[in-house]
Amino acid sequence: MRFPIDGVRVGHWTDASSRTGCTVLLFPVGTVASGEVRGGAPATREFDLLAPERTVDRLDALVLSGGSAFGLAAADGVVGLLEERGVGYPTGAGPVPIVVGLSLFDLLEGDPTVRPGPAEGRQAAEEASDDPAIGPVGAGAGATVGTWRGRDHARPGGVGLAVARRGDLVVAALLAVNAAGDVGDPAQSAAVADGVFAGWPEPEVGPLVGRSNTTIGAVVTNARVSTHGCLLLAQSAHDGLARAVFPSHTRMDGDALVAAATGDTAVDEGDLDVLRVLAVAAVERAVLTSC
Repeated sequence: MRFPIDGVRVGHWTDASSRTGCTVLLFPVGTVASGEVRGGAPATREFDLLAPERTVDRLDALVLSGGSAFGLAAADGVVGLLEERGVGYPTGAGPVPIVVGLSLFDLLEGDPTVRPGPAEGRQAAEEASDDPAIGPVGAGAGATVGTWRGRDHARPGGVGLAVARRGDLVVAALLAVNAAGDVGDPAQSAAVADGVFAGWPEPEVGPLVGRSNTTIGAVVTNARVSTHGCLLLAQSAHDGLARAVFPSHTRMDGDALVAAATGDTAVDEGDLDVLRVLAVAAVERAVLTSC
């Protein structure tokens, strides 16, 4: 599926045998962004600079990686490549690429000693295109869902991509779905329909034992939105995640989503609410297409 926002390119590095990888989104000049973390166990790089009150409002690249905190090193390779290309925030010493990194926990799925690093991040960026693969690739290579009930209930996760449109406004969502919760199971709502929830699994020893977890990704719009508007979009994106994953945003998840605006289409204040609804829809569909 072609990425539906002009100027945005996506590349993957995948180690299928070790079940890990990384995914890089490269953004056009002028892209602004913000983000929000709702899971209890995030692994992030440079995420704080996305806050609306920070000085720099641009985003040059987003790196999604497996390998837990080790995988954050993949962003270093992207920074180096963009510096060579002259991309980044201008300073007296040259451009400083603004690259945010998000990682998920996949160390139990393959060889835990193999993790994306600078070389792998650079390779993913060099191979970025507007026609990215989805499924068990890149940051989704070792992804699973449903592990909150125990690893014997795990199903494959992966990278999902979906789009929602209204008129000229477009919102695309690309996520690496590695949720502890279940995805797309109609029994989820039925489990609590009578007000009594009987589906909670027996506790294991420690909250992370035997589980892989965390959903990370981005919603991208062609609209011209401020960093504060992007923060609102990121919040709505998490609503879409909660619609598709049950339970979501647990202490075992590091759920983190970035909202980026490329600025091609001007919007008024009312359109921001339209964009937020589109973000909910796009994220929900992206999660469902990932598995």
